[in-house]
Amino acid sequence: MKNQTGERATIFSLILNVALFGIKLWAGIVSNSVALIADAWHTLSDSISSVAVFIGLKVSSQPADEKHPYGHGRAEIISAVVVGVLLALVGFKFLIESILRLRVHEEVHYGTVAIVVTIISIVVKEGMAQYSVIIGKKFQSKALIADGWHHRSDAISSVVILVGIFIGRKLWWVDGVLGILVSLMLFYTTYVIMREAVSVLLGEEIDKSTKKEIKKLYKSITDYDVQPHHFHAHQYGLYTELTFHIRLPGEMSLKEAHTIATKYENAIFKKHGLIATIHIDPDKKR
Repeated sequence: MKNQTGERATIFSLILNVALFGIKLWAGIVSNSVALIADAWHTLSDSISSVAVFIGLKVSSQPADEKHPYGHGRAEIISAVVVGVLLALVGFKFLIESILRLRVHEEVHYGTVAIVVTIISIVVKEGMAQYSVIIGKKFQSKALIADGWHHRSDAISSVVILVGIFIGRKLWWVDGVLGILVSLMLFYTTYVIMREAVSVLLGEEIDKSTKKEIKKLYKSITDYDVQPHHFHAHQYGLYTELTFHIRLPGEMSLKEAHTIATKYENAIFKKHGLIATIHIDPDKKR
């Protein structure tokens, strides 16, 4: 369900991006606006990110196999990294273009067609951003959320152009300054996306509330104080592998210890949906 919804969202995004590219390119040519033509190519770059997200979702939906026993869920995280890199490149391009515009004192001149197309672009791209982020949060998809931020970057760039339309005629430097501010925002967005994606790839600890609940869960299974400790979590998309240690009396039979551990693992999966593997340490004090 998650992957099908994500795939539909990326296909919808791809179609809208190509349509917006054509409209912006036409408006840029009619208005003889270099900035609007560049913004059209910026919109087309979103299509590349949508393709990256689509491929990531397709690969992550594949079941586990001999070479990938934990499935392919991290392919989606990798696609989020790709989107982050693309966003950084767009931000760098904005920064260079803005600095050059300030150096040559380039003014912005747009016509009515450019105004209408730019407003349409802002509304459509922000709508696409909201949709991708909402779906991404609903299905815990970092790639879709990253794609949503990429859409928003395009909406922001269109806002810069729109502001330039109304202010740039009086203050020639406004468009360049706003371009620099937008590039800095894009760099920050890239940082957030990359930080989250890389953190997952490196491995994260489970959240404190879940960890606290798991530590208490054994009380419904056994009277022993098993002292859960040494927690490690490995995320593979929506699939999370959890490993930790418990303590049981050293003289306890292997069969009884195994039974307690298995019941504990099953209880964790039933309540939290986590695949747990428990290592048993002998408690020599008892």
